[in-house]
Amino acid sequence: MQMGLVGLGRMGGNMRERLRRAGHTIIGYDTNPELSDSTSTADMVAQLTESPRVVWIMVPDKIVDSVIDDVAAHLSEGDIVIDGGNSRWSNDVPRAERLRAKGVHYLDVGVSGGVWGLQRGYALMVGGDAADVEVLQPIFQALKPEGEFGYVHAGGHGAGHFTKMVHNGIEYAMMQAYAEGWELLQAAEHVTDVRETFRSWREGSVVKSWLLDLAVNALDEDEHLEGIRGYADDSGEGRWTVEAAIDLAVPVHTIASSLFTRFTSRQEDSPAMKMVAAMRNQFGGHAVKEK
Repeated sequence: MQMGLVGLGRMGGNMRERLRRAGHTIIGYDTNPELSDSTSTADMVAQLTESPRVVWIMVPDKIVDSVIDDVAAHLSEGDIVIDGGNSRWSNDVPRAERLRAKGVHYLDVGVSGGVWGLQRGYALMVGGDAADVEVLQPIFQALKPEGEFGYVHAGGHGAGHFTKMVHNGIEYAMMQAYAEGWELLQAAEHVTDVRETFRSWREGSVVKSWLLDLAVNALDEDEHLEGIRGYADDSGEGRWTVEAAIDLAVPVHTIASSLFTRFTSRQEDSPAMKMVAAMRNQFGGHAVKEK
């Protein structure tokens, strides 16, 4: 299958490579010419000869609308635009309606997998019309992990980004729990090997997870996280999750607390936030602040 892909950063570039390995023809565009397969979005679209033409966008939320408008100017009735970035879900219905006015279809896709996606596959949460989702099945199946899990058509427009938002809210809370447990173990003088304690939980424990594996990776690189400042950014989804919970009157105590703890990390050097920062760096390549 042919597809254009706008945004070839940490995730977009690896997605292009994973799709190419699966036999798909991917024409990428990025403002960095060293990464790009085309000179402009117009050139990228012109290289797509199959119908419908499909363009997947992987850019920051603040520029999604301008990029969509730029791409849509070169598309025709029946073509499909996919926003696969961490976009605010409430913008998806207006975007779909705006594109529908010119006959262009729209899907919103939450994508999880970070810098490991090329190797392990990406978890995909798709929102939009079933007919359009069916057209994109070859792409989705190539991107998702092997096996039964890692893909869902979550619902209509906005459902993909809403489920990814909640996914990331849960991620905030899970990381905070590991981080607080690590800090408590570090503080206990009679526990002499915290790193190996974490490693022992990787099998046979009800708290085993990929995040735990990444925490152990971080501890193998810096056993006491002495080189990392206890500071962790929030990239938006945690705030949006709490805002949605307020709108829907759903209590999300743990997610809200983990978000506010990240705010606290900007005021002091929190030991627990060293672990949160380390895990974010491990799964997503997010920068850490050196001490």
